[in-house]
Amino acid sequence: YIRWASNRSYKTIINEISTEEEAGIKSATITIKGENAFGWLSGEKGVHRLVRISPFDASKRRHTSFASVDVVPDMEEDIVVSIEPKDIKIETYRSSGAGGQHVNVTDSAVRITHFPSGIVVQCQNERSQLQNKETALKILKSRLYQKELEEKEKQQAVERGKKKEIAWGSQIRSYVIHPYTLVKDHRTNVQKGNVEAVLNGNIDDFIIAYQRWKLARKK
Repeated sequence: YIRWASNRSYKTIINEISTEEEAGIKSATITIKGENAFGWLSGEKGVHRLVRISPFDASKRRHTSFASVDVVPDMEEDIVVSIEPKDIKIETYRSSGAGGQHVNVTDSAVRITHFPSGIVVQCQNERSQLQNKETALKILKSRLYQKELEEKEKQQAVERGKKKEIAWGSQIRSYVIHPYTLVKDHRTNVQKGNVEAVLNGNIDDFIIAYQRWKLARKK
């Protein structure tokens, strides 16, 4: 998504990256700023499946991995989300892992846990603990607001008799690198054989097809 954003001259900020103990990325939070960025990327929310020969497997066996992508809008200043101090726990920790030259190496990274929702957000990109706290709170408010919108959407779907589950397991796209190369979106059935190009940010065909698919479903 960073490469996709770069191709559109959007601004990207890596707020937080947590690495796995052995290899790879456990979680990451990025902010993408640009006209209609949320609208374009809203269809990327869901589970993405990758099938490949793992570079970490000495036996060169095929492995299947899953990544859950969440997309939330940046909070507008006139939207108020109330968070009770008793409902959150704020922790500081030392930044680690990849994240660019501006990631601090002091104990200024901030993790906020929101008990009622179970949402955990982290920020380590800013230069001070206060700035990281403010950014993390803003991300938390955005996720709480998005969660409320999704709950309303699910309730409306139930009322229409079309309940839609938004959860891990709602696989939206598969990226197969072995034994053949193919990227397939399971909602729109759009397929691309050049997996490397898609992983390098060439996802416009999938995005546009999703927007058309979503519009057609509303009719």
